[in-house]
Amino acid sequence: MLQVRGINQFYNQSHILWDLDLQLGEGACGCLLGRNGVGKTTLLKCIMGLLPIRDGQILFKGRDISRLSTEHRARGGIGYVPQGREIFPLLTVEENLKISLGARADRARQIPPLIYELFPVLREMKHRRGGDLSGGQQQQLAIGRALVLDPSLLILDEPTEGIQPNVVRDISDVIRRLNSELGLTVLLVEQKLPFARRTADEFFIMERGRAVAGGPMDQLDDQLIQQYLTV
Repeated sequence: MLQVRGINQFYNQSHILWDLDLQLGEGACGCLLGRNGVGKTTLLKCIMGLLPIRDGQILFKGRDISRLSTEHRARGGIGYVPQGREIFPLLTVEENLKISLGARADRARQIPPLIYELFPVLREMKHRRGGDLSGGQQQQLAIGRALVLDPSLLILDEPTEGIQPNVVRDISDVIRRLNSELGLTVLLVEQKLPFARRTADEFFIMERGRAVAGGPMDQLDDQLIQQYLTV
């Protein structure tokens, strides 16, 4: 479903991503791992069109989307949950969710019932301002907002950051359900190995802007963890 082929990305004169390749099949749930500052968030932003690439290709469902706008990528079926959530704090939960309706390919005008089924707290608090929610509730809102698009690929950047443990497990359960029961392809960045192992079925490791290892999650062994993930 998603192919990243030899992309390079720069911040001014700093070379951030180096000839990076990544492939995620339809229906997979992949986790991007690596120490801080290796380019994981940069890669997600490039896939989403929030940062330009110098060269290489990004293919989604066989189509080259490397030069498409973020809006066109979203309308084409990519949902994105950024690090830090980036909800609109002065808008209500319902208003935050409705914002994504404008990017749906089918032009639907109603929030899908699935969102409130997955996150009942959002129904209970739909008239409350987003900024009044707890961190965990805001994360559920951010995921719900991305799902309103009815994406075929969901990208999440550190979905457990700053989240209380009980909500972390709930988020893992939701991602697994979306992936295994509804066939949603998922790519996430995560620092917490227990969450990554519980949620994803394959991994990719980045080091200094390059993809250096990957495979089924059960192949993420102590040697790889020590070499690339231990601080």
